[in-house]
Amino acid sequence: MKSENYNVLGVMSGTSLDGIDLAHVTLSVLGDKWSYSIHEAETVPYPDEWVKKLKEAVNYTEDALLALDDAYTVFLAGVISSFIAKHALQLPDAVCSHGHTVLHQPKKGVTLQIGNKPELAKLTGLKVVCNYRVQDVQLGGQGAPLVPVGDRLLFSNYDFCLNLGGFSNISFEDNGNRIAYDISPVNTVLNYYANRLGLPYDDGGAIARSGSIVPSLLDALNSLDYYKKSYPKSLGFEYVRDVVLPLMENSNAAVPEKLRTFTTHVAMQLAREILGIKPAGKLLVTGGGAYNNFLIAQLKAMLPDVAVVIPDDKTIQFKEALIFALLGTLRLRGEINVLASVTGAPHNHSAGFVFKP
Repeated sequence: MKSENYNVLGVMSGTSLDGIDLAHVTLSVLGDKWSYSIHEAETVPYPDEWVKKLKEAVNYTEDALLALDDAYTVFLAGVISSFIAKHALQLPDAVCSHGHTVLHQPKKGVTLQIGNKPELAKLTGLKVVCNYRVQDVQLGGQGAPLVPVGDRLLFSNYDFCLNLGGFSNISFEDNGNRIAYDISPVNTVLNYYANRLGLPYDDGGAIARSGSIVPSLLDALNSLDYYKKSYPKSLGFEYVRDVVLPLMENSNAAVPEKLRTFTTHVAMQLAREILGIKPAGKLLVTGGGAYNNFLIAQLKAMLPDVAVVIPDDKTIQFKEALIFALLGTLRLRGEINVLASVTGAPHNHSAGFVFKP
């Protein structure tokens, strides 16, 4: 049996707005066994004007969103082309791009990721696979999370895969089904308060560590209705804007106290979910939150029988870009890349638009 190999570029922009993740990867499949290598990988920070636009996009009119989508597609094409030129890459078989989520309201049948237009293929001169969420939402699913297919195919040696980005999400196997859902906001809130201090983020959780817990705020956060819902469920920035931040702003505590309280709240929710699934096992932690030493220390203390594994830097930072490269490759192969057990759609399916230059 011969291994099939794919030279692809995974592109991801997360809700934490730290930048665009690009990962040049080789994906190989032998039978039904997949493996990967991450080669060149980089996070291209957003210029200040794009951070501002993307933060405000949730309030845009429909016409303003259309214009933003056009402009973002041009911007993203430039970032992709520059990355390929900078690293002198062999042209990839495909660019597998998530785009940037500006609206995600699956109950209303709405999800919008900008930068997923046919022009992206024309501007880069490359085949593009994108827009993975729309089909699932149209089928009645949550359109998220999408990463669990990759967790199953590439990281099956872990009992749980936990990503700590703008939001936390977990993925695990349960009686032959992959289960995954968003647990809580993370960096969308922590970065918001670090920004108040003129910092991009709370480096290592040092500011949170210096603060003290506000018990009334911690209780209010832990009592939010979202945590009482069963999966499938997912979160978007609208939830942070409409529910979490107003609750945080209700408190007149100083920023270090808010950071400490929210970090502890995140650790408590993560531990509650994991212990409810399985009290012992092996947990892979990726995403920017894996560098939050204070959050990880609290999580380890709350999970004494769980081996918390922090992998190499490339896997921490670019696991999502890697998996979107895989999702695009699966789409090109006509294979399932969205799991009904995860999103709540009526059936598994192969999602994504394919655009040729």
